[in-house]
Amino acid sequence: MDYGPPPLFNQGVSARARLVFFSLLAVALIVVDSRARLLETVRVGVGVVMYPLQRALLLPRDVAQRIGEFFTTVSSLTRENEALKRAAVEQAQLLQQAQALAAENERLRKLLGARERLGGSALLAQALYESRDRFSRKLVLDAGSQAGVQLGSPVIDDVGVVGQVTRVFPLTAEVTLITDKEHAIPVQVLRNGLRGVAYGGVEPGTLDLRFMASNADVVNGDVVVTSGIDGVYPPGLSVATVTRVERTAKDQFARIVLTPAAGVHNHTTLLVLQPDRSHIPPPPEAAPRRDADKRGKAVRK
Repeated sequence: MDYGPPPLFNQGVSARARLVFFSLLAVALIVVDSRARLLETVRVGVGVVMYPLQRALLLPRDVAQRIGEFFTTVSSLTRENEALKRAAVEQAQLLQQAQALAAENERLRKLLGARERLGGSALLAQALYESRDRFSRKLVLDAGSQAGVQLGSPVIDDVGVVGQVTRVFPLTAEVTLITDKEHAIPVQVLRNGLRGVAYGGVEPGTLDLRFMASNADVVNGDVVVTSGIDGVYPPGLSVATVTRVERTAKDQFARIVLTPAAGVHNHTTLLVLQPDRSHIPPPPEAAPRRDADKRGKAVRK
């Protein structure tokens, strides 16, 4: 069966001939172009003409990529910001811990220096908690009789006197602060050597230098130290500073208010001094009862 076109429409060169012709022409152009580079200019011109069309066709793809990159960048920056915030918080905590350790180290150095200056035996103790009784000022230490703490031992920090041990247990000890109303400490004014007794003040966190004559030579800013006449506190320990002196004509005594020099409510590491009782002579031994009887008989004769 013949599927070709009817003779009326069969005009010109056949399709097969055109195919062979154009195929040979294409091969010839390829060979010529590869050797003589004759179509390079044509390709460049076509590329320049087609470039705007290519960019227009690629625009949806570029927009989609930019949108994806934008959200990816925002998410990445959010994660980095959160990581930086966490790192900043951790660094701040480490910095605070380092500052606290440096301050504690400095306080310990000062306490050790104070112990060396005093020359006597002393031990370091940590403050566990403060008494909950609002009418007293007491502190509980983590060292007791097993550590060598004795009743009446002075307690100081790197600046001055904090208080005195008033109760001793095997593992803990109770310290009465110098600002307690029931506490008294013999002192003297460093400027002129005037002696007196400082009691816990009526105002919280202060001391009162009581029973000082109204004309006593005490002025604001005077430094008060331990006098040492009680045999408990070593002489020369800083106690307080005079902050207010009130004198009235009708009163026999002046009202002198002191501010403690030591960190009474600040520090957690304190120094407990061991009292030196080597200078106290031992009590005399009791004579045998038999000798006493003999002396009594001789007297009666």
